[in-house]
Amino acid sequence: MGIGVDVVEVARLRAALERTPGLRRRLFTEAEAELPAESLAARFAAKEAVAKALGAPPGLSHLDAEVVRGAHGRPEVRITGRAAEVARGLGVRRWHVSLSHDGGIAVAYVIAES
Repeated sequence: MGIGVDVVEVARLRAALERTPGLRRRLFTEAEAELPAESLAARFAAKEAVAKALGAPPGLSHLDAEVVRGAHGRPEVRITGRAAEVARGLGVRRWHVSLSHDGGIAVAYVIAES
């Protein structure tokens, strides 16, 4: 149904979180918020990639997508709120996500499957 990819510079996200303390709670769920900057950057990229896979509809929140560890430690995306509503409307039944970070850059690739 859709694909999305996003890249995030780890240092830039780290600086934004230090400069604006409330930003962490606006972008990340409670479970995500305590992770190191590299993991947060990959998760932020995943949230952006989810929005792109859905066609970037209005009204999405970064909290609508949460990256969790699934079976065998693989990342999985949990979708709630407006993102879940849009996904249902598109017929999305399954999500695939791949995260990576190296050299100060984090990347996420997301596939929304019907």
